[in-house]
Amino acid sequence: LTATTLRNIVGELELDDTLTSRDTINNRMTEILDSATDQWGIKVNRVELKNIIPPAEIQNAMEKQMKAERDRRETLLEAEGHKVAVITRAEGDKQALILAAEGERDARIARAEGEAKAIYLAKKAEADGLAALKAAGADDAVLELKKFEALVALSRGTASKIIIPTDAVELTKRNVLFSETSGVGDTTPEAPKPQKAVKKDVCCD
Repeated sequence: LTATTLRNIVGELELDDTLTSRDTINNRMTEILDSATDQWGIKVNRVELKNIIPPAEIQNAMEKQMKAERDRRETLLEAEGHKVAVITRAEGDKQALILAAEGERDARIARAEGEAKAIYLAKKAEADGLAALKAAGADDAVLELKKFEALVALSRGTASKIIIPTDAVELTKRNVLFSETSGVGDTTPEAPKPQKAVKKDVCCD
């Protein structure tokens, strides 16, 4: 009776459930056997399975299944780790590129600000110099000469566009006239004047 009852209960369960549901099997067997033995005046209080040993071929199949499951989990863990590593590396490369671009941008801004400040200071110094000349009583010809020199210096720069004032031609004419009258800018040496030949007195030789 016990063997028949056990076969019926185990036959209703999957193998995995049979191996993990020993308490359930014990309780059901206790109920069934106690009910069946009432007519004999026997009271069954507890039934306990000591061990469940599947056949050898089933054990081999179970071991293969467990190994396959472990391999699958290991593969999943390795793939997940590789994915995380790739994402982390990509994020690092992205941040490095962003920082490099920001550094280059800041450097260009700093260079542009420095050049703008240098130009501003040069123009301010030039304006201060003209103001000082004017305050010292320099005449208009000197001031116009300074303006002309500034225009010449500007034309020698690297700028692709130069804005020339409307009075540039008149300013140039006045500068040339001022240079001729004051001798400024004329560096050509004068040619030596020919000397007259001195006739020798024959009677005195």
